[in-house]
Amino acid sequence: MCNPEEAALLRLEEVFSATLARVNSLVLQPLLPAAPEPSDPWGRECLRLLQQLHKSSQQLWEVTEESLHSLQERLRYPDSTGLESLLLLRGADRVLQAHIEYIESYTSCMVVQAFQKAAKRRSEYWRGQRKALRQLLSGVSSEGSVGALLGQALHQPLAHHVQQYVLLLLSLGDTIGEHHPTRELVVNAVTLFGNLQSFMKQELDQAVATQALWHTLRGRLRDVLCTPAHRLLQDSQDVPVTVAPLRAERVLLFDDALVLLQGHNVHTFDLKLVWVDPGQDGCTFHLLTPEEEFSFCAKDSQGQAVWQWKVTWAVHQALRGKKDFPVLGAGLEPSQPPACRCAEYTFQAEGRLCQATYEGEWCRGRPHGKGTLKWPDGRNHVGNFCQGLEHGFGIRLLPQASEDKFDCYKCHWREGSMCGYGICEYSTDEVYKGYFQEGLRHGFGVLESGPQAPQPFRYTGHWERGQRSGYGIEEDGDRGERYIGMWQAGQRHGPGVMVTQAGVCYQGTFQADKTVGPGILLSEDDSLYEGTFTRDLTLMGKGKVTFPNGFTLEGSFGSGAGRGLHTQGVLDTAALPPDPSSTCKRQLGVGAFPVESRWQGVYSPFRDFVCAGCPRDLQEALLGFDVQSSRELRRSQDYLCCERTHPEDSVGSMEDILEELLQHREPKALQLYLRKALSNSLHPLGKLLRTLMLTFQATYAGVGANKHLQELAQEEVKQHAQELWAAYRGLLRVALERKGQAVEEDEDTETRDLQVHGLVLPLMLPSFYSELFTLYLLLHEREDSFYSQGIANLSLFPDTQLLEFLDVQKHLWPLKDLTLTSNQRYSLVRDKCFLSATECLQKIMTTVDPREKLEVLERTYGEIEGTVSRVLGREYKLPMDDLLPLLIYVVSRARIQHLGAEIHLIRDMMDPNHTGGLYDFLLTALESCYEHIQKEDMRLHRLPGHWHSRELW
Repeated sequence: MCNPEEAALLRLEEVFSATLARVNSLVLQPLLPAAPEPSDPWGRECLRLLQQLHKSSQQLWEVTEESLHSLQERLRYPDSTGLESLLLLRGADRVLQAHIEYIESYTSCMVVQAFQKAAKRRSEYWRGQRKALRQLLSGVSSEGSVGALLGQALHQPLAHHVQQYVLLLLSLGDTIGEHHPTRELVVNAVTLFGNLQSFMKQELDQAVATQALWHTLRGRLRDVLCTPAHRLLQDSQDVPVTVAPLRAERVLLFDDALVLLQGHNVHTFDLKLVWVDPGQDGCTFHLLTPEEEFSFCAKDSQGQAVWQWKVTWAVHQALRGKKDFPVLGAGLEPSQPPACRCAEYTFQAEGRLCQATYEGEWCRGRPHGKGTLKWPDGRNHVGNFCQGLEHGFGIRLLPQASEDKFDCYKCHWREGSMCGYGICEYSTDEVYKGYFQEGLRHGFGVLESGPQAPQPFRYTGHWERGQRSGYGIEEDGDRGERYIGMWQAGQRHGPGVMVTQAGVCYQGTFQADKTVGPGILLSEDDSLYEGTFTRDLTLMGKGKVTFPNGFTLEGSFGSGAGRGLHTQGVLDTAALPPDPSSTCKRQLGVGAFPVESRWQGVYSPFRDFVCAGCPRDLQEALLGFDVQSSRELRRSQDYLCCERTHPEDSVGSMEDILEELLQHREPKALQLYLRKALSNSLHPLGKLLRTLMLTFQATYAGVGANKHLQELAQEEVKQHAQELWAAYRGLLRVALERKGQAVEEDEDTETRDLQVHGLVLPLMLPSFYSELFTLYLLLHEREDSFYSQGIANLSLFPDTQLLEFLDVQKHLWPLKDLTLTSNQRYSLVRDKCFLSATECLQKIMTTVDPREKLEVLERTYGEIEGTVSRVLGREYKLPMDDLLPLLIYVVSRARIQHLGAEIHLIRDMMDPNHTGGLYDFLLTALESCYEHIQKEDMRLHRLPGHWHSRELW
C-alpha cells in the first residue's frame, strides 16, 4: 500500500514540472533573443549565461518528469513496485546534481545582472508581462524592477520545491519506521536535500554580495574583476585587514582568487598558488605566492581568524576544483591545504623567468617536482625542479636564428644550471656527450661534428669551464690527423703527439695551438727527424735526419713556394745501420702523459659516486645514462621527451646491486659476478668500462693505429684494470657500510696486483683487444714477416726430414703414429708427427686472455712429453736439449700467424707472479723458437747440432 506522503510527493512533482514548463515559456524563452546576437562582448557573455540557464532548466525538467514517472508507477502498482524504485531515493545524487547545476547557472546570471540587462533590451515587452510574473510568485511585491521580478520567478519556485522535498521526505521517513528496507535511502535523500537548502542559501548570499560589490568599484576595476565565475567570500571593508609590504587599499577574497586593490592597480593571485602560514601572534598570518610574500594583519584576533579561515578553505575549494557542499569548508580534512600541488603560472617579475609559463608540481610557492617551463621566445624546459630551480634530469630546447633549428640539452641540472652528465644536440648537428658544471662543459666529454660537416672532427677528452683543457684526443677528419696530448683554454698546449693518416708521427711541445721548440718526426719508412717544424709538420730550422740505412743528414732545413724542401748541412754515410728497435720500435708519448692521470675525468665521477655512498639520485648525474638520441632537431614538442634507460630496468636498483655484490665474494663467485657486471652496460662497473673503451678507441683505432703508440696503449689497459678493481673495492666498501659490517682493510700492492692481473685484466681485455693487438701486429710486422718466410720454408720438409733437419734424436721420432699406404714411404709423410701437440698450440689464437694462452702453451708441452713417453714406452721428462728442437717442429707445423705479436702481448700482459715460474720458462722457450725460425740461415743450413738451455736465459 502507498502512504499519503507518496501521493503528496506525486502532486509536488506534477506542480513543479508544470511550473518549470511555464517559467521556460514565460521567462527563459523571451530572455533569449532570436536575432541578431548582441555585438558587445558583455552582451554576448550574458546571452551565453542565459543559454546555459535554459539548458540547466531543461535538464531539471527532464529529471523532474522522470521522478514523476517513477511515482506514478509506484502508485499504480504498489504491490510490485517498492519504494526503492523512486528516483528521489535510488537516484537522489542525480536529482541533486540537476538542482545544483541549475542553481550555479542562475547565480552566474545574477552576478553579472544578466536578467536586468536582458529586461532592459525588451523593456516594453516585460512591462506587459508584470501580471503574468506576479502569478508565478507568492509573497513578493510587484513594485520591484522587472529584472528583480525575473530573478525571483526563476528562483522562488525552486526554493519552495526543495523545501517541500525535505518536509515530505522527513514525513515519509517517520511513516516507514526504523527497520524498513528503504529507511537508509530515505535518510540519505533527506540529508542531501537538506544540504541543498544550505547550498542554495550560500550561493544566493555570495551572488548578492558579489553583485553588490560591482557597484562599489570604479568602472575600470569593475571591468577587470567582473566575471560570472567570481563569488565574493570576504571584503576588507567588512572585516578590516592590512597587507604588508604591498599596502593594499582594499582586499577582496573570491572563491578562485585573492585580489589586492592599490589605486588603479589590481593584483590578482590564483588561490591554487596561495599558501597560508599561521602567524606567531593572534592578529597576523602570512601568504606565499610564486613571486611575492605577504603579511595579513587584522585589528583583532577575531578578524584574523575570519580571514585566515576563509582564505584557507577557499584555497582548499580551489584545489578540489568544485564548490564545497553544502557550504564552504564543510566536512574537509585536513585543516591545512596540501603544500604540494599541480598548477600553471606565468611569471611577471623581471628576471630569468620573466614571461615564462610553468606548468607542473609546486611546493610552498616554488616549482618543485616535475614540470614544464616555456618562454615566449621558444625556449622550453621539461624536467625536475627543486625550490624554484631546475634540479635533476631535464631537457632544454633553445631556438636558434634559423627556422626549425634548436639546441637540445638532455642533462642533469643542479640549482638552475647544468651539472653532471648530459647529452647535447646542437642545431649545427654537433653532439656533445659528457659532463657539465655550472652550465659549462667540465670534466670528461666527447664533442663530435655532424656526419655531413665540411670539416668533420671529434674531440674526446677533458674540459674546464667550457674549454678543452687537460688530456684529450682530437681527430681532424679533413686533414686526416689525430692529436693526442695536452690542452689549455681550448688550444693545444703542452706535450703532444700528432699521428697522420699517412703514418707520419710527431712528438713535441705545443703552445697556443702551434708547435714550439724541438721535436721528433717519424715517417712511415722509419726515417727519423729531430729538430723544429712548422705547424703542418714541415721541416724548418735546425735538425737532424736519420735514414733507415743509418745515413744521417744534419743542418738547416726550409721550404719555399715552388722550391720544395731544401737543406744545407752535412750528410754522413759512414754510420753503421741502426738497431731496428731504435727507430722502427721507438715509442711516443711514454712519460709525457703519466698513465695514472691520463683519464682522471672518467675515473673521478665514479669515485665521487662511491664516496657519496652510491646515492640513487646521483647515479645518472655521475655515471651517465643511455638515450635514443637523434641528430635531427625538430620543432615538435615530442622532442622534449627522452627515452632514458634506467639501471633498474635490467640490473635492479643500486640496493640490489650492492646486495648481490656481498653474496659473491668468494674467488669463483667473484669472477662470475665481475664478468656479468662488466658485460652489462647498465651496471656501474659496466658503464665505467664502456667509457674507457670509448676513450681507447678514440685514441688507438683508425688513424691512431700506429706502431709507435703500442706502449702508450699497453700501459693504459693495465691502468684501466687497476681502476676497475679499485671501483669494485669502492662498491664493496659501500655495501659493507650499509650493512653495518666491518670494512676491509686497504690491500697491499702485491695483493692488488694479484687481483688485477689474475682476475680483472682477463675479464676486461677482450674489450680492448682488437685495437691493442693491431698495435702489436704493426710493431712486430718486420719480425713476423721473417718468421712467416721461415715457416713457409720449413713447411717444404716432410716430417722425418724436418725432424732430422732440426736434429731431433731418432729414438724420439713418433714413427708408430704414421699410417702408410702400400706405395708410401716415411720420408713423404707431412703434418702427422706430434699432431696432438700441434693442434693444441693452434688454440693459442682462439683466446685473448694471456693466462689462457699460457695454459695452452703448458698443455702443448704436456702433449709433446706425452707423445715422447708413448714412443719410448715409459714416462720421460724432456731435457731442454731435446725440448727446444721438438718445440720448433710443433711451432712450424702449427703455422700460427703473427706469433711475434702474440708472444709480446702475452709477455706484456702476463701476471707478474708468473715471472721465473713454469709459464715464464715456456714463454721464453717459445720466444727462442720464434727467433730461430726468423734466422736467415735456417732457409739454407742445418741448425747447430747441440742446444744449450742457457741460451734461453
